[in-house]
Amino acid sequence: MKLYHLSHTDLDGYACQLISKKIYKNGSFFNANYGVEVKVNLNNILEDIKLNDQKDIFILITDLNLTNDESKKLNKDINNLNNNGYKIKLQLLDHHGTGQNSADKYDWYYLDTSRSATKITYEYFKENYEEFSSLCEENFDILIESINAVDIWLEDNKYFEFGKVCMTMVAKAQEINNILFAKNNRDYRLTLISNALEYVAKDDGHILLDENIYRLKKEYLKDNKNDTMDNLSSKYLVKMIEDQKEYLTVTYKNHKGLLTFTLGNISIPANRFLKENIDYDFFIDVGRRGRASMRADNKVDVAVLASKIGKGGGHPNAAGVAFHDWKDTINYSDVKSYIQSKLDNSN
Repeated sequence: MKLYHLSHTDLDGYACQLISKKIYKNGSFFNANYGVEVKVNLNNILEDIKLNDQKDIFILITDLNLTNDESKKLNKDINNLNNNGYKIKLQLLDHHGTGQNSADKYDWYYLDTSRSATKITYEYFKENYEEFSSLCEENFDILIESINAVDIWLEDNKYFEFGKVCMTMVAKAQEINNILFAKNNRDYRLTLISNALEYVAKDDGHILLDENIYRLKKEYLKDNKNDTMDNLSSKYLVKMIEDQKEYLTVTYKNHKGLLTFTLGNISIPANRFLKENIDYDFFIDVGRRGRASMRADNKVDVAVLASKIGKGGGHPNAAGVAFHDWKDTINYSDVKSYIQSKLDNSN
């Protein structure tokens, strides 16, 4: 059976995927933060199912409450696929009360407001997979308890403070872009949560974890040689970009550029990338609201380019631009088509 697991983008959501990975190591994992992200990811899952030969499918959704329309559409889509030879099991596990209408209508929609999604998922896997408990590390149940305590805010729980540290740790794990490099971003956060196991049962474990988060992050990002966090994260980021640079390439006249989406704080990685990839002349990063940062290395005047493709300007090697006809999306392909069109039509 092939797993497709869609979950939320906070500690509770990622911990659900840490649980399901113990059984489905080769599953396909997705994360969304409501609105357009949920719709896009559900569509991507359904399209991927149609493109694969595997017919025996398990779709798991955790820590996300679907709207009535989203639930109705998903139920219809799954029924249509099952009527055409697929064997799809759909299960949603959530704790947000706003999903009550959907929970009343669909047997696949499980809702329990008294527990976090992590605890619901943990107990679901314990009940439905005989081998699950043997795959859990020592003190894994305590980690689950700490996440449950902070997510539903049980301040009197002895593991509440540990859960708070974990929550902040995951929320601030922003070194890896979650749209361009979703898998790397997810693996990074899941690794940090897994590493928290080392401290969860220790005296003052919350303090010990808090004091070691920076070290744990650097251990993940570094490649043998230690360095500052800025240098380690930019080196790691540039390596990921280089692995996909053909896909991320845009052109302006006879110049080749690299286009990223929602990267943010691009000065260090853009400079490193342009110096290490001399065939590239400029670097553009577009944000969710249609504002872009541009960098160059004396080969293209990005201030001039910014003024041509939108309302922008700045310096020859560092500029910015705002696009007033921008439409919200989380699909990189949409962003690339939009920016390439702007570059092609610039005078």
